[in-house]
Amino acid sequence: MTRELVVEADGGSRGNPGPAAGGAVVIDPQTGEVLAELGVWVGTASNNVAEYRGMIEGVRTAIALDPTAELTVRLDSKLVVEQMTGRWKIKHPAMAELAAEAREVLTGTPVRFEWIPREKNTRADACANQAMDARASFRR
Repeated sequence: MTRELVVEADGGSRGNPGPAAGGAVVIDPQTGEVLAELGVWVGTASNNVAEYRGMIEGVRTAIALDPTAELTVRLDSKLVVEQMTGRWKIKHPAMAELAAEAREVLTGTPVRFEWIPREKNTRADACANQAMDARASFRR
């Protein structure tokens, strides 16, 4: 049986653009255990760029933990979810590059994207804020 991993990802910027970071947690949905937490310092960027960065690094972390796992990626960014599922066109060149990078990272990995309300994404949000506060990436 294939293992499932859940990636909850978020990103934020203080000012848009402004100091920005992404965050993610990787969860075992069978046990609820948080297997990894990470924050990725982006520098000066838009909120959307930070959302993508958090998602991409969360996915990389999940694949590193179990390259055969099926992923469910949850974000409170409707833009990223809709762009990654192909329901929305990507007009902005920076977003197109990030979406292409995400698709490359996900090559061969079964993945499902889900939108979740912001209040259900507090763990990933906390990771993004921690990276923004420290202006540094972390992984634990």
